[in-house]
Amino acid sequence: MQKQISNLDKLTLSNDFLFKHVMLRKRICKHILEELLHTEIADITYLEAEQTIDVYPDSHGIRLDVRIADTANTHYNLEMQVKNPVNRATGKFLLPKRTRYYQAMLDTDMLQKGQDYDELSPTYIIFFCLFDFFQDSQRIYTFKKRCLENMNIELADEAVIMFLNTLGTKGDVSPDIQSLFDYINSNTINSNFTREVADTIVEIKNDKKVRDAYMTYEMRMKDLRDEAHAEGKAEGLAEGKAEGLAEGKAEGLAEGKAKEKTATAKRLLSMGLSVEDIAKATSLSVEQVEAIKAE
Repeated sequence: MQKQISNLDKLTLSNDFLFKHVMLRKRICKHILEELLHTEIADITYLEAEQTIDVYPDSHGIRLDVRIADTANTHYNLEMQVKNPVNRATGKFLLPKRTRYYQAMLDTDMLQKGQDYDELSPTYIIFFCLFDFFQDSQRIYTFKKRCLENMNIELADEAVIMFLNTLGTKGDVSPDIQSLFDYINSNTINSNFTREVADTIVEIKNDKKVRDAYMTYEMRMKDLRDEAHAEGKAEGLAEGKAEGLAEGKAEGLAEGKAKEKTATAKRLLSMGLSVEDIAKATSLSVEQVEAIKAE
């Protein structure tokens, strides 16, 4: 049990679990949105925050990290992205189509049966990336749909996707956003805002409810790994014996281990855990987990 507690103490803001809990602090989250979008927001509310963050036995599907709506009914999805996932089989990076899928999830959830399309709310999908996906050193990459024949013509679907490159050096951002990037990259506190974020993280880590939730989260992952290991080993041995040869046994064991990891990954995906956490838990690569997720 002490191991899980010490693991929580070592988490930084780039960790999904901690990022979600920090973003649940309304003052911090609201300030980040205002600084990014250069606008004032009267208030924000959280949509399915508890289901997104906590791990429950009945969890299913893929959960968005942090979903928010403001008083103008603009919806936001904030995501922390530590690594740049790629499909090894195709060599294609997965992040662009992930944003497409997330947009579909937001829209499907908002538009109930019988509603008109114009009732869809404006949306912002915002990825905090610890890498420069587009290799252009921009601090922020903002995407809207435009006509290729005339780039001045915008498809006004009110859907915006933003990639925040914490390593960027080009483009203007507010001092607080830059200080947040510095804090994400190196835990450097160089502003009142990042001091507030750092103090909030200490408070979160000392919260018994959060510590209990993280311990439960870690133990559940271990139980799933152990269960899948036992199932995979049994399947591998059975297949190896069926071959009746030492080579067949070896192949069966190897396949059993592969099935074990795949089964664990699928279970953790169904619980809404991040690809990065699943990769750590199963010893699979991020790319392998992304491939399983795409099946």
